[in-house]
Amino acid sequence: MASVTESIAALSFPTTSRFRTSFSRPAMMISQPAVSSYSRRGLPEFKGLKIQSYSLISFASTNSRYPRVSKHSGRIICEAQETAIDIPAVTDETWQSLVLNADGPVLVEFWAPWCGPCRMIDPIIGELAQQYAGKLKCFKLNTDDSPSIASQYGIRSIPTLMIFLNGEKKDAVIGAVPKTTLSASIERFL
Repeated sequence: MASVTESIAALSFPTTSRFRTSFSRPAMMISQPAVSSYSRRGLPEFKGLKIQSYSLISFASTNSRYPRVSKHSGRIICEAQETAIDIPAVTDETWQSLVLNADGPVLVEFWAPWCGPCRMIDPIIGELAQQYAGKLKCFKLNTDDSPSIASQYGIRSIPTLMIFLNGEKKDAVIGAVPKTTLSASIERFL
């Protein structure tokens, strides 16, 4: 029995000089600080992700740049969408009365809920509706819900913004464009 344990110990800890050099000085290797190539170059070293949890009060108070962002149950919720102006929708049934029979210029945004550029331009349309309140009426037409009007005016890509004056199409702007481009187009018909 003793010979079996001695042979296992001999295999686990070899006594030849060839093996001793490969296992020597593990304490010295640990005690010396390792210098990475990042720190030698003066670059910050990646040490893993740091996940911090903030309470609702501490996150909102420490983040003065975004005071309306709150953290709730592991998700960040942005309440900025509540401040956007809700532009009224126009449909097949209301198209004639709201757009074609309107007094003054009307801006109609042809959009779809799945369209990313449409969602990008939506706040700009809201700002324009506020800026030109009383001078310009703004509406949205969902091309998925009202495809007949979209095809009647040749809408092939969205977002498309059209300006109507006295029931006639006067101008069209295709794509997500800057506010200045839309303002210049609107100003021509006021």
